[in-house]
Amino acid sequence: MAARQPGLAALKIPRGRTRDGRIDYLALTFAQLDAEVDAWVAQLTARGVGRGDRVLVLVRQGLPLIAAAFALFKLGAVPVIIDPGMGRANFLACVKRSRPRVLLGIPSAQFSSYFFRAAFATVEIRIWVSGSATARLSARAKDAARKWEVAPSAATELAAVLFTSGSTGAPKGVCYEHGMFDAQVRLIRDTYNIQPGEVDLPLLPIFALFNPALGMTTIVPEIDPAHLALVDPDKIIQAIRQEDVTNSFGSPTLWRIIAHQCLAQNEVLPSLRRVLMAGAPVPSALFADLQIIVPHGTAHSPYGATEALPVCTISAREVLEETAKATADGRGTCVGRPVREVEIKVIAITDELLGSFDAVKELPAGEIGEIIVRGPVVTQAYDALPDATAAAKIPDGPTAIWHRMGDLGYLDASGRLWFCGRKAERVETVTGPLYTEQCEPVFNAHPDVVRTALIGVGTRGRQRAAIVAEPRSPELVATSQQRRKLAREMCELAAQHPHTVRIRHFFIHPSFPVDVRHNAKIHRLALARWASTRPAYEMDMRKNSGKL
Repeated sequence: MAARQPGLAALKIPRGRTRDGRIDYLALTFAQLDAEVDAWVAQLTARGVGRGDRVLVLVRQGLPLIAAAFALFKLGAVPVIIDPGMGRANFLACVKRSRPRVLLGIPSAQFSSYFFRAAFATVEIRIWVSGSATARLSARAKDAARKWEVAPSAATELAAVLFTSGSTGAPKGVCYEHGMFDAQVRLIRDTYNIQPGEVDLPLLPIFALFNPALGMTTIVPEIDPAHLALVDPDKIIQAIRQEDVTNSFGSPTLWRIIAHQCLAQNEVLPSLRRVLMAGAPVPSALFADLQIIVPHGTAHSPYGATEALPVCTISAREVLEETAKATADGRGTCVGRPVREVEIKVIAITDELLGSFDAVKELPAGEIGEIIVRGPVVTQAYDALPDATAAAKIPDGPTAIWHRMGDLGYLDASGRLWFCGRKAERVETVTGPLYTEQCEPVFNAHPDVVRTALIGVGTRGRQRAAIVAEPRSPELVATSQQRRKLAREMCELAAQHPHTVRIRHFFIHPSFPVDVRHNAKIHRLALARWASTRPAYEMDMRKNSGKL
């Protein structure tokens, strides 16, 4: 891209405001970014970093993250990227298991490596990076830089280790090969018709790494990745309008905040061609709001996981015109059709290992089961976790691998995939299973709740199904009478559908625990542990009564 469009802006990093209130950006062209990467390569090489070295990358979003990642790719080294926000214990366990030889990090990360020596025991080289997102290498390093050739890499060679969010278990390192990254770039570009010269505002920092390969200008957002829910929507709106942003990826939580602000201020975002939302199911109401504020584009929801992305995609138009009513009635969330080169099957639900595809029982259309996928973007293994790899992968012949998504769903007659919830979060009652994405939309229709969560209390197979509600405002549930009223109204909603009529236990939680990465995935298992020590509102509409 540096050769094809050297003078086009590759990266813009905010560094304040001009006198007239516009965002002041430090801008680098593709040629300058390429030179910056070469300067990083020179510095890394001088410090002894070489091909195959694992490098733990703990730097700020923006220039440091992009330059560091591409410099390591150019060297043939392996970046290891972990979300620090996953909690100290999980983070240190991930560091220890990934066995980095090099720590490329900001001062706070370097100090932590000395304090928690056991986790960082394999680190031999420490390279300090400024804590500023706009900091660049010294003039001496730039002068010493030369044009570095890209290290030759095989498609099956380890390229990076990226970690899962850990929303239903401990985070795991996913081994990415160079061929997988190549396929991801190709499928994302072709699926959404992304063109070189477009402008992207990535609301998840790691997705900015795709942009240089796609030829898009990256606008670094004014956002704290560790506290996404505290985003200032006005700053995001200003950046989109000022820089004529055409593309943006973010979680439904972030886009709900942005859309609400646009609607409140009667603003639209005319430059946007597409909004991509992932990390959790996208409510149809949010799709409808985005159709209003993005008059010349549309919203899409790609389905996938750290281990396999993208798998499916669906547009706002298809949701609003064809699937929203079924979702509201409890049939699950439609995530669309598989992208080109990816194959999907639904198999019988089991928690057992599947050592061969011969052991798989494929289910017919319309029957809920476990979702498995294969294709060029499907990863082959977890890092240093052979048991987890065996549990999540199904060998099919000498080379093919199916990945068990850990999700439940079904294929409809037209080949679209419907998501019904995480396998680990299904509720197994004496009268049969209940699935989060078939139950929660029924209760999310209540005007006084932000969201709800289906949980199971007790032993699997004999669990008591319950709904936890997060109210829109503490004032709505300030008294016992108000809380009982909300529980009774949710019980009335439950009675309107055959699959939810059995749910008679309700809890009220002030603020759901969610993942740090997307601020959208509900930690339902944590809510279940919380509820197991508290009394529920037990409602029985047949007797028109309720009790604790």
